[in-house]
Amino acid sequence: MATVDQEPMRKQLLDAAEQAFYARGIQAVSMAELRDAAELPLKRIYQLFPGKDDMVVAFLRRRHDRMMAAVEAYVADIKQPQARVLAIFDYLDEWFREPGFRGCPWMNAHGELGPTNPAVAAEVHHHQRAFRKVVTGIAADAGYSPEVSNAIYLLVEGAVATAAVQHTATPAAEARHAAEMLLRSDRSRSRRAAAR
Repeated sequence: MATVDQEPMRKQLLDAAEQAFYARGIQAVSMAELRDAAELPLKRIYQLFPGKDDMVVAFLRRRHDRMMAAVEAYVADIKQPQARVLAIFDYLDEWFREPGFRGCPWMNAHGELGPTNPAVAAEVHHHQRAFRKVVTGIAADAGYSPEVSNAIYLLVEGAVATAAVQHTATPAAEARHAAEMLLRSDRSRSRRAAAR
């Protein structure tokens, strides 16, 4: 656990690690490179994090907290329920257009380390469960069924994976359009069922 005095250095190190890991991949980045990027001696780095795996988990956890807060803030002021669901895809569109977008940090980490690193795998699974809960919760709060809410989540995940591979923001709009059709279909089905 970092002390108060160590917190600025911890942030400095995690900022450097996040940038390097996300841009180049975790295994491609050496501790010497992190030392240079963070401008901290290796001894201090190992005081902050006993090993590189600990740093990876901390980077993923910190990014997770930021992303969950960002998604919830993005939809918070939208009053119309369907628009709240569709706003998730607008958030993705903005993310995909960021200059350094390289896909999902958690899936990238899982692809590199997940099968052999239980701590990283656990962090990835935690993120996926929490993110699914946020997305399906927004859809459920808007009155959509669990099946539709889960389908919205899968559209979100599919858009992220596709955007990473194709290096384009287009999948966000395509997934948004598919979500609109799905939501309309669910509303029509609900109205027909209520009329019977």
